[in-house]
Amino acid sequence: MGVALLGWCSLPPKRTCTFILKVVSSGSGAIVSGSCIWCGLTQLGSIQASSSKLICGEPVSDRGGKMAAPALSGRAGSAGSLGNSPTIATGRLPHGGGVGPELDFRSAARMEDLNRLIQEFSKHDQREYDDQRALEIHTAKDFIFSMLGMVQKLDQKLPVANEYLLLSGGIREGVVDMDLDELSVYARGTDYDMDFTLLVPALKLHDRNQPVTLDMRHSALGHSWLSLRLFDEGTINKWKDCCTIVDHINGTTNYFFSPTLVADWFYQSISLVLLEVQKKPQRGMPRVEKVERNGTIISVILGVGSSRMLYDIVPVVSFKGWPAVAQSWLMENHFWDGKITEEEVISGFYLVPACSYKGRKENEWRLSFARSEVQLKKCISSSLMQAYQACKAIIIKLLSRPKAISPYHLRSIMLWACDRLPANYLAQDDFSGHFLLGLIDDLQHCLVNKMCPNYFIPQCNMLEHLSDETAMLHARKLSSVRSDPAEHLRTTIEHAKAANRLTVELQWRGSSNNLPSPQSDASGENQPDDRLAKKLQQLVTENPGKSISVFINPDDVTRPHFRIDDKFF
Repeated sequence: MGVALLGWCSLPPKRTCTFILKVVSSGSGAIVSGSCIWCGLTQLGSIQASSSKLICGEPVSDRGGKMAAPALSGRAGSAGSLGNSPTIATGRLPHGGGVGPELDFRSAARMEDLNRLIQEFSKHDQREYDDQRALEIHTAKDFIFSMLGMVQKLDQKLPVANEYLLLSGGIREGVVDMDLDELSVYARGTDYDMDFTLLVPALKLHDRNQPVTLDMRHSALGHSWLSLRLFDEGTINKWKDCCTIVDHINGTTNYFFSPTLVADWFYQSISLVLLEVQKKPQRGMPRVEKVERNGTIISVILGVGSSRMLYDIVPVVSFKGWPAVAQSWLMENHFWDGKITEEEVISGFYLVPACSYKGRKENEWRLSFARSEVQLKKCISSSLMQAYQACKAIIIKLLSRPKAISPYHLRSIMLWACDRLPANYLAQDDFSGHFLLGLIDDLQHCLVNKMCPNYFIPQCNMLEHLSDETAMLHARKLSSVRSDPAEHLRTTIEHAKAANRLTVELQWRGSSNNLPSPQSDASGENQPDDRLAKKLQQLVTENPGKSISVFINPDDVTRPHFRIDDKFF
């Protein structure tokens, strides 16, 4: 039987590996094998009897049967700035009984238990759509798009042929980089059953022939003012009342598109349209349960049958091409290289109505790469996404007050981790526990150092405004999670179960009270197209969690065209 030794690898990677070594043959220059407790790299080599240093070696297959790759060295301003997670160890049974279960060094949690808990959370967190629910989703979507068509007809401000981006998950879920301070607290199960974010372009600038240069002279990095000089005279005249005006010495006048004034107009227009619609209710039409302005976001909760759907509707400015401030990011190597094309990643970006910590709310917009993130999501392994969703659920509850940390920060950390770590490591199905601990470690590292670089604009530090006191408060909270991740996962699972129970109870009450549903409309004029409903059901089943771009003609809202990722329908 071999003897267990602890050795330090002298081979690449440059980052030190720590091995549990097992002597295969004894004597001077003994042959040993071992697995690194950090990255799982397995090697054969020789070791001197009086030393514990691995002299030479060749990599052998890891436990999954694939070649274990060395960890990647960090790049300046990106992966290396987030640190690593050196707290996973292989346990050993007492009295030399062989290698025991894999443990987390910090909390002593068994990795297989963490994997199991993450799987259980994913099961309860996933939305299951039956025929009725699929039809309700389609009815709510149809209602929202018809409402926007009516908004366009009010004063012709919105583009006639518009392209919306529909994202699965609300703003509170971190699907878009926006501040959460001014948002009302909504909870799944209590207030809604499903949530979506809809980006609605108020203006479009779709010239793809050159990099887009924005006026960032007055703004923090990653933010911009928007002059209407980029647009034609007709557009300026339409939107003058939603602009701040700057008169120059030479007598010219510059109109700056104001996110707060645009949000004012958008909320008033939506409220007016919904008021008119509710004056003439039709059977099967969704119930408008709430319309609320949260900062520059309009939140609408619809009741359809027994389902409640939250739509966070955001007025944005849409651009084709890529901003000049992010051009250097394209020069770097990324995890998605070779998996999707650069053209898919840089197809466009948005300005969303959010300002920097010291910016002027009435003038400043924030760059958003939501369209690119939809494409990048296709390159992330399911086990990492499960760990991210579980970690997000934990921090939403834990770090809700004060609202210094958004789930979007965690999303950025995950993207940096994808750039930093080998693809075959991230693809391992049974490593979701490792990924969860790594995300917690990286987020805590970001808080302690008050440094979280934006993935697309690495020179933009998204935590620069944090006070030392707030950063350390959240870091200490994360430390408690790191000390007992299994217990926090169990709590998160119970929250998911409770939300599901509330949803089921409300659905049961709705069915017992004979609440109107889309299928209860017997008139041919308002009856939803069964073929479209069946197609939608198929798309939802085949594309869980994917995002949808929608093309709508307000003059004919009965024929919506929509895209799920890169598929058109």
